[in-house]
Amino acid sequence: MHTATVARLSLHTPATLPLPAARKFEITCSNCNLRELCLPKGLGEEDIARVESVVYARRRVRRGEALFNAGDPFSAVYAIRSGFLKTTVLNDDGREQVTGFYMGGELLGMDGIGTGSYNGNAVALEDCEVCVLPFSLVEELGREIPAMQRHLHCVLSREIVRDHGVMMLLGSMRAEERLAAFLLNLSKRFTRRGYSPSNFHLRMTREEIGSYLGLKLETVSRLFSRFQDDGVIEVQQKHVQILDIAGLEAVLGD
Repeated sequence: MHTATVARLSLHTPATLPLPAARKFEITCSNCNLRELCLPKGLGEEDIARVESVVYARRRVRRGEALFNAGDPFSAVYAIRSGFLKTTVLNDDGREQVTGFYMGGELLGMDGIGTGSYNGNAVALEDCEVCVLPFSLVEELGREIPAMQRHLHCVLSREIVRDHGVMMLLGSMRAEERLAAFLLNLSKRFTRRGYSPSNFHLRMTREEIGSYLGLKLETVSRLFSRFQDDGVIEVQQKHVQILDIAGLEAVLGD
């Protein structure tokens, strides 16, 4: 690592972040297979090298562990390298509400930018690895590299659109439309990562799906069975195969 980069890390890295062991990463931003999802396209080699200097550490989060909790001081955003995480908040009555599911190539923790603390909890649904990006360095790099600044704005915009989509999902869709939209959304996200759009494993439980969609567990189970009886999907425990994507899309058009 260049001396200038070390100095920047010493000046800007929040004290709350543990110092990583000194080691060379086997996989860097430049050869990561999620680069096109995580970083802005079209960066030159020099800019990519500067982006790599922002990745302060890699952190492993075991299944069931929290990456951060509601109220923790905001210090960094996290780029998911592998695994699945869920975000949750506590309702006024103390019940946990799932607010999102995140997979490789997506960023977590953006909700803390405005308030200085994380708004909800981020919990691993399976063993995960994330890249830690101290936000002070992300901001600094954004000022120096316009493409990074635009990318950050795009990510924030996607979060706003996602929140609006969830509000519409919970406010105006019937139960079967909610589950169909959820499965189609997962299909598109897997496709972007080079995986099968019709054959995937659900990392979340049906209860967690119900919490996210505003449905009871019994309703989610009944709808999975109904979609299977209709020949739209085939389900074996957490493994889902979409047999008829057009049929699933037709549920949204009914």
